[in-house]
Amino acid sequence: MTGPLACRAAVAALLFGAPLCFGQNPLDFGGDILTADPSAHVWPDGKMYLYTSHDQECQKDFWMKDWYAFSSDDLVNWETHGPLLTVDDLSWADNFAWAPDAAYKNGKYYLVFPAGTGFKDRQNPENSTKWMGIGVAVSDSPTGPFEDAIGEPLWREPYANDPSLFIDDDGQAYLYFHGKGHDYYVAKMADDLLSVEGDFHKMDMGGHEPKMEGPWVFKRGDQYYFTMPENNRVLSYYMSDSPGGPWEYKGVFMEQEHQSNNHHSIVEYKGQWLLFYHRWLETPETGCHKRQRHVAAEYLQFNEDGTIRNVERTTSGVGNFPKKIMAEAD
Repeated sequence: MTGPLACRAAVAALLFGAPLCFGQNPLDFGGDILTADPSAHVWPDGKMYLYTSHDQECQKDFWMKDWYAFSSDDLVNWETHGPLLTVDDLSWADNFAWAPDAAYKNGKYYLVFPAGTGFKDRQNPENSTKWMGIGVAVSDSPTGPFEDAIGEPLWREPYANDPSLFIDDDGQAYLYFHGKGHDYYVAKMADDLLSVEGDFHKMDMGGHEPKMEGPWVFKRGDQYYFTMPENNRVLSYYMSDSPGGPWEYKGVFMEQEHQSNNHHSIVEYKGQWLLFYHRWLETPETGCHKRQRHVAAEYLQFNEDGTIRNVERTTSGVGNFPKKIMAEAD
């Protein structure tokens, strides 16, 4: 961490007896912005882009209002873009700007995002009015601004959030999501990515279907990977020969931290596979006496059979990325 946030963290560390720095983790986006739920993509310009949700300082129960992007060509120096879109731009939602995803197709950039209305009563759930749906916004630029493309969610039932939009080599797009009564479902998207084609398809998960959120699907070679925060905490994965399954459960590749949720994405960049995720870190220097979320990154390694090696959280993260690439190129 560098810049003002790192300085404040160092001062706080001296006062509270915490470690003096977090190294390259969390990623240094500059300023004090709090980010989570990173969606990583490499677009035609060759840069790495992260699309994130944006936590408000000491926010109330995940009441979130906008989405941001960050771009880099070395994973060390990041440029901030945003907000890309806010709930004020939506006619159908006014809160819960949660985990987004993005895609590039037909010369356009797409932001798929969850948003909602109402209130979740955690003490008396029967009084809750909270609802969430998934929208689509479009831009000519990867950094926006994005405009709500259909003026409504893709559907209203079931309640849904945490979209993951995967485009296969043949151009077919698939939407995975967390939905009430509809986890482990996939929907085919129309060519313009503005609607769902046909019904939701319940995937064969090989008999292992724990509580989940935040799915992320990617392809490596001929293998498809369905990854997720299992029980909303540990990161685990399945493998398949098809984007619609059947899937074979392979296990956990990142353990939980602080009994807190973890959302992630996985992407290859300049020959390196990378895991982006968020950490819950103490931030006493901010005046908010609780852990808050910060985006971090680690290298991801595979075994010869394609299975994912366990990933440990580090303070260095991918801070040596430019040097690592140069060393491996020699």
